[in-house]
This record gives sequence, C-alpha cells and structure tokens, in this order.
Amino acid sequence: MKELSLNVLDVAKNSVKAGAKNVGIKITETEETLTLSISDDGCGMTPEFLKNVTDPFCTTRTTRAVGLGIPLLKLQAEQTGGSLSIESRHESLFPEDHGTTTTAVFYKNHIDMTPLGDICGSVVTLIQGSPDIDFLFIHRSPDFDVKLDTKELREVLGEDVPLDNAEVLMWITENLKEQYNQSL
Repeated sequence: MKELSLNVLDVAKNSVKAGAKNVGIKITETEETLTLSISDDGCGMTPEFLKNVTDPFCTTRTTRAVGLGIPLLKLQAEQTGGSLSIESRHESLFPEDHGTTTTAVFYKNHIDMTPLGDICGSVVTLIQGSPDIDFLFIHRSPDFDVKLDTKELREVLGEDVPLDNAEVLMWITENLKEQYNQSL
C-alpha cells in the first residue's frame, strides 16, 4: 500500500468484521519512530490462526484465498528496520476479555518509510462505513496531539443524529484537519 493510512483502514475494517464495538487507532511519533497501534474488542483470533496471520495465504475471506493487509503492513514496518506484533485473545478462550491489538513500529528516517497519507480520510471513511461502532483516534507527536472520540460525539449529538450524517462527517473531517493545522 502506498500510504499507511490505507493500512489503518484495512486493519480497522478487519476489526469491524470481527464484531468489534470499540476500535482504537493510536499513532505515536517520536523523533525516530512512528508506532501504529489498532486495538479492538472483536472476537479475536484463535492461537492457530494467529500463528499464520502474517502469511499471505492465510485469510478469512471467502472470495479469494489471499489476504495481503497484515503481510504488507509487516513488510512495510520491517523494511524500515521496525517490527509488527499482534496480540489476540479469542472469545472462545476469553469470553469476557477478547479482542486484538496490532502494533507496527516504523523508523521514520529510513528511505523505505511509507508516508502516513490521508489519515483523516481513513478515519472518516471508517466512521461513515460503521457508524454504530465507537472509534477512538489519537495521534501524538512531539509537536501535536490530535484526538477524536466518537463516544464523546454521541454524547453531544444525542441518539437522534447518526454519525454517518453528512453534516456530522463534514464536521469530523474539518475538526481533524483543524487539529493537524494548529500544529503547523
């Protein structure tokens, strides 16, 4: 993928497919690294599936026998000298506390560092496509903090205004961009 924001979209969509009600997307930057972490409270993966999840031929898809999202994210991280780790607790083994956390570490100054891309667009796309799921987006760097919590938005908007409402999505987009622009 040409942008990490597309990886975020892909992994978070896996969380949605896994039945998550809450998805956290956290980007933490230092001078040297960018750490991307996506966590959810979905059904989780069995230990057997987790062992093979970075194999391109390991997928839950029924339309094709290839799943490249996680393997590509792993490749992108490792090309910079970074790493990928996945922790998962399957609901059959942990009925009260299940879910998955995928964490990728990238070295920003490496020539093969993939640009972050349109992270605002990816977050808005996730909310638009899954308006009943709560997303917590945080991007921290030495220069700025950006945060969007759909639980907070629901409290302000009330039950009658869905998050996939065009005006709400426009406000979310403008709010995220404004938070980023304040750091420039």
